[in-house]
Amino acid sequence: MADIKYDIIKHIAELSESPKGWTKELNLVSWNGRDPKYDLRDWAPDKAKMGKGVTLTEADLTNLKAALEKLEL
Repeated sequence: MADIKYDIIKHIAELSESPKGWTKELNLVSWNGRDPKYDLRDWAPDKAKMGKGVTLTEADLTNLKAALEKLEL
């Protein structure tokens, strides 16, 4: 498997933390030197490992925000 390079440009929010210290976070991340995208995934405490996640463009995030605002929680 090829090395994946990433740079967390901006930490936006920590949504939860597991008993092992991993945190589910929303960040702005540049993957392999590409333009940064919004990224939601689990991160190890030292940020050296990450779980599977989803990346979103600004348009995706705007659409998600609108959808969440319609939810009755």
